[in-house]
Amino acid sequence: MSTTTVAKPTAPKPAPGRRRVSLPVVLLIIAGVLVLTSVVRLITDADGITSTGQMSTALRLAVPIGLAGLGGLWAERAGVVNIGLEGMMILGTWFGAWAGYQWGPWTGVAFGIIGGALGGLVHAIVTVTFNVNHIVSGVAINILALGATRYLSTFTFENAEGGTSKQSPPIDSLGTFDVPGLSGWLETLNQKHWFLVSDIAGLVGGLITDLSPLTVVAVALVPASWWVLWRTSFGLRLRSCGENPVAAESLGVNVYKYKYIAVVVSGGLAGLGGAFLSIVASNIYLEGQTGGRGYIGLAAMIFGNWMPGGLALGAGLFGYTDSLKLRGGGTNVHALLLLIAILLVVGALYLLWKKRIVPAIITGAVSALMFVWFFATDEVPNQVVTATPYVVTLLVLSLSAQRLRMPKADGMPYRKGQGK
Repeated sequence: MSTTTVAKPTAPKPAPGRRRVSLPVVLLIIAGVLVLTSVVRLITDADGITSTGQMSTALRLAVPIGLAGLGGLWAERAGVVNIGLEGMMILGTWFGAWAGYQWGPWTGVAFGIIGGALGGLVHAIVTVTFNVNHIVSGVAINILALGATRYLSTFTFENAEGGTSKQSPPIDSLGTFDVPGLSGWLETLNQKHWFLVSDIAGLVGGLITDLSPLTVVAVALVPASWWVLWRTSFGLRLRSCGENPVAAESLGVNVYKYKYIAVVVSGGLAGLGGAFLSIVASNIYLEGQTGGRGYIGLAAMIFGNWMPGGLALGAGLFGYTDSLKLRGGGTNVHALLLLIAILLVVGALYLLWKKRIVPAIITGAVSALMFVWFFATDEVPNQVVTATPYVVTLLVLSLSAQRLRMPKADGMPYRKGQGK
C-alpha cells in the first residue's frame, strides 16, 4: 500500500516593490514625521506650520482634491481612466453656483453633483459604448467644460445682480461649527508651543474647528467608498471589471452597466468637489476656480495606490502645501526646507541599508542642497511658495512610482463578448 503526499500550496511571493505597507508601519511613519516636524518648529520658531488655523485651512483645501481623487478611484477601479476630472469639477462649480444663488446652497450642492455626473455620463458613453481612447475623451471633456461654462456665464451671471460674465452673484453660506469645548481647549493647547503636544493639538484641532457640514460629508465619503468597493458584492463586481472584464462577463457580470455606474459616480464626486469650491471655499463661482485640482486629485489617487486611505493621505499632503501660500507662506516653506532635508537624509540611509548605492548618493546630494538652501536664506520667495503644491505633486509621483499597482485592465479597450 502506497501513500501519496500532496504538497501544500504556497502563497505566491509578492513582486519586488509591490509589498503592501501595513497599517502599524504607516502609523509609525506618520508619528515619526510628526516628531521631526515638531523638532523643526522648535529650531526655526515657525509655529505656523502646525497651528490650528494652518491645519483647518489645509483640510478645507484638501477636500476638493480628495473628492476629485475619490472620483478617479471609482472610475479606474472599474477600468476607465478619467482624465476628465478637471472638467467635471468645472461643471460642478458652475452648476453649484448657478443653482446655489437662486435656490440656496444645499440645492447648489445637489446641482453641482448633477453637473459633474453629466460630465461622467458623457465620458462613459464615449469610452464604454463607443470605445474611444480614454485620454482623448477626458481631455475633450476638460476643454468642452471650460468652453461651455464660459458661454453659459455670459447670459446667466452677467445680467444678475452682483455677477459678471466670469463671476456669479454671492451664494449663501452653509455655515460652520466647532466641537463645543474641545475645539477651544485644543487651540489653547496649541498656542502653548510645547514639543509634540502642541503640534498634535494643532493637527486634531484643525480637523474639528470651523467645519462646514459639507466637509464632514466629504470626509465620510472616504470610508464609505472603501466599504462599498471592498466589503460588498457590488464593489467586488465593479472592481472585477477593472481587473479582468472578460472573466467578470463569463461569471454573469454586466460589465457595461458597472462601468457606467462607476464613471457617473466618479463625475458626481468630482462635481461635488467643484460645488465645494464655489459654495464653501469662496461662496461665488469664478472662472478658472478649480486651478488644476482635478489633476492634483488624480495625482493623489495614484500616490494612494488606488486605495481610499492612501488617497486621503495624498489629498491631505497636497492640501497642506496649498495652504502654505495663504498663511505666512515664505516663512513656513523655509522651515519645511529643513524638514525635507532631514527626511531625505533618512531616505538616503534607508537606501544604503537596502544596498541601493546610486539612489542613496543622489538622495544624499539633494539633501545637501536643501541644507545649503535653508542656511543660505531666511525666507523663500513667493514664486516658490505658489509653485509648492505642483512641485510636491511631481516629487511625490516620481518617488512613489515604483511601488504602484493600478488595476490590470485600467484604460484597456473592452467589447462585450470579446472573450468568446
